Amino acid sequence: MFTPTSRYYGIPVAELETAQGKKIIYLRRRFVPPPERFELLVEHTVSEGDRLDNLAAQYLGDPELFWRLCDANGAVRPEELTEEPGRRLRITLPEGIPVNPYA
Repeated sequence: MFTPTSRYYGIPVAELETAQGKKIIYLRRRFVPPPERFELLVEHTVSEGDRLDNLAAQYLGDPELFWRLCDANGAVRPEELTEEPGRRLRITLPEGIPVNPYA
C-alpha cells in the first residue's frame, strides 16, 4: 500500500464495522521509535531559516524523507526541530540498520 520510503510502510491495515454495517478501513497507529534505535551518522547544527525538507534532501537525498529526521530526534511536531537555531539534529541511518565499520 505504501512505498518502502514511506513512514507508513509496514504499518498494518485494520477494519472496523459500524453498527450500521459500514466498513471503515484504517491504518493502525504508528509509534515514533526511540531515538536510541538509530545509528548516528552526523549531527547538524540548526541555522536560522533551516527547513526539514531541505535538510532531508541534503543529508538523505530526498526531501520527502524529513520524517526520518523527526524519528531520529524523537519529534512528534516536525517544526520543533528547526525552531531554535543552535539545536543539534541527529542525522542517522534508518531504524535497525547498524553502522558498518568496514565501509
